[in-house]
Amino acid sequence: MIKLFTKTIFFTFLLTAITFMAKAQIGYDYAQYDFGLGANINRVYGDAETIKNTPSVSISFNYNHTPYLNYIVEVQAGKLEGGSDTSKSGRYFKNRYTALVFRAQLQAGELIDYSRSGLMNGLKNLYVSAGLGYMINDITQINRESVITPGFFTGGEDKAKELFIPIRVGYELKFFNKYDQPSFKIDFAMQYNSSFGDNMDGFTAGKSKDKLVQYSIGLKFAIGGVTSYSKQIHY
Repeated sequence: MIKLFTKTIFFTFLLTAITFMAKAQIGYDYAQYDFGLGANINRVYGDAETIKNTPSVSISFNYNHTPYLNYIVEVQAGKLEGGSDTSKSGRYFKNRYTALVFRAQLQAGELIDYSRSGLMNGLKNLYVSAGLGYMINDITQINRESVITPGFFTGGEDKAKELFIPIRVGYELKFFNKYDQPSFKIDFAMQYNSSFGDNMDGFTAGKSKDKLVQYSIGLKFAIGGVTSYSKQIHY
């Protein structure tokens, strides 16, 4: 009788604990993996005087260590353009580039308590990100000689490979499914890419390296690997 009573108490306690843990997980789950698509507006700040806007697209794979700490591998492809053949230097270029980028991304939600404030809840999706990139440049059109300044010539490479450092700030707007899991995200960002080389524009001139600024919008889709987070994600 005592053994039966003891077993009953034990199983009752176990069932209560399991029920409590299951309830505690509501709203805490998230997908560890996302697939992303993006579009960028590019502006090269290099050796050509005139800055122009050009497009590029990207695909990405995201590993979410937590909902607010992410590791991203991204492939970009697109165009870079700048300068004018009627400028003083005569420098003008078109570049068809591809790039591979790895970034670590930290969102504010990882650091702040957003459970008691509407403002903090809105700010939790702000992020900073940095990493390393590898770019393949293919100059498809270039003008190296100035018409206005006779004899002025700017050398450089028509094809080059170089490393760059991407530094990114942005906001990830999360949309939740019926289980309160973030299933779809819209990403708005500005990214500053500082090159180790001087060949984004095909010109090698001056002391400073080329820089690429990108304004981006992206869509991210949760694709699986559901796990739990220590804090409630959706409020």
